Amino acid sequence: MRRAAGALLAALDEPARARAAYRFDDTAARRWLEYRPLPRPGVCLDDLDRAGRKAAHRLLATALSPAAYAQAMAIVALEEVLDRAEGWRRGRHSGDYWVAVFGDPERDDRWAWRLEGHHLSVSMTVVDDQVSPAPVFFGANPATVRHAGRPVSRPLGVEEDLAHALLDAMGPAARSAAIIADEAPGDIVSATRPRVDGPLEPLGVPADRLGPTGRALLDQLVALYLDRLPPELAIREAARIDGGSHFAWAGPTRRGQRHYYRVQGDDLLIEYDNTADDGNHVHTVLRRPASDFGDDVLAAHHREAHR
Repeated sequence: MRRAAGALLAALDEPARARAAYRFDDTAARRWLEYRPLPRPGVCLDDLDRAGRKAAHRLLATALSPAAYAQAMAIVALEEVLDRAEGWRRGRHSGDYWVAVFGDPERDDRWAWRLEGHHLSVSMTVVDDQVSPAPVFFGANPATVRHAGRPVSRPLGVEEDLAHALLDAMGPAARSAAIIADEAPGDIVSATRPRVDGPLEPLGVPADRLGPTGRALLDQLVALYLDRLPPELAIREAARIDGGSHFAWAGPTRRGQRHYYRVQGDDLLIEYDNTADDGNHVHTVLRRPASDFGDDVLAAHHREAHR
């Protein structure tokens, strides 16, 4: 990450570097999450030359597994699909993604970066060579593009399929505890808040009330989101999660209906909603409420510095 971030800044001319570079202590800009097509901090990839754009993609690839990087590129490409579906009225384009670097990655012991645009936001904080990898937001609109009834594009399909399989594997009592509302919320509940204070209520069904199949599917669902990260980060993050996770579902259980789910555990929040555009517009996020934007590694750094 240090090498990739340094290469990105070196690839930019002075005006672009000035737009991309922020102080690490610019908290408002650093603790930022915005998955809608709105103004955001940083420099736009569309304003960079090919070398600058490639450097930004190489930096993004340091934070994502190969499969998640493929999902991210499919999400970016959907901007052109959505613009066509809207009659080209809004001028959406696949270059409308922005990168920002906070601090000096080659010299500072604490620094951060983010690459973000419509339906994609990846934030990484590095302190003393420890990486704090959250929030990570992926969305898709349209969630599914079909031809003759068959999907030809569905970048977040596994996130939906595994949750349905988990719900189907539950017995009546567990399913009753898991379904917290008959209607899904209009969006993920954590939204764009820079902090998530406390667990989201109600919690839903605890993992220890699921049978062996349900528990295995819940583990697979959590692993799917953690595996958006490179293997060494995913393994570390998985080790931080205890067995006290909960799964909650809102909305109808039939496929094709507007629905929402979340998983919460020790310093873990996963949210998914497919509620807009008649259930063909997905938002997903991996957050760590006590550790988002590097709160965990920053706290450890301060403890060590003041020991």
